[in-house]
Amino acid sequence: MAIQNPDIRLNEWLSEMYEDDYYPNFLVDKCKAVFETVCGRIESERPENLDALYAITHAATEQLNDLQDEFEENDSEIETVARDCLGVTMYVIAKTYGFDDADSEELIAPRDW
Repeated sequence: MAIQNPDIRLNEWLSEMYEDDYYPNFLVDKCKAVFETVCGRIESERPENLDALYAITHAATEQLNDLQDEFEENDSEIETVARDCLGVTMYVIAKTYGFDDADSEELIAPRDW
C-alpha cells in the first residue's frame, strides 16, 4: 500500500541514520519499512483514539526491537542517535496523522533499545 499522506517524509526523518555509515542502509531501510507499515495501517484502519493508535505503534516497536540482533551482527546497534531518530519518527508520524495528544514515550513503550 502506498502512503497517501503527502506530509510523510520518511527518508528525511531517517536521514541522520542514512547519512551515518555506522548504520547499514539496508537495516535503515528495514526500519523505514516498519514506519511505512505504521502509516499504511493508520490510513487503512483509521484509529479513532490513542489506544487504537498505540496498538499500531506498539506492534511496530516490537518489529524494531526484532532488528537489534541484525544491527549487532553488522557492527552497529540501536543506540542514542538511532533511539532518538526512531522515537522522533514515530512521534512525527502520529502528529502528522492528527494525533496531537500522543505521548512520545507511550508510542514506543515496548521498546528495548
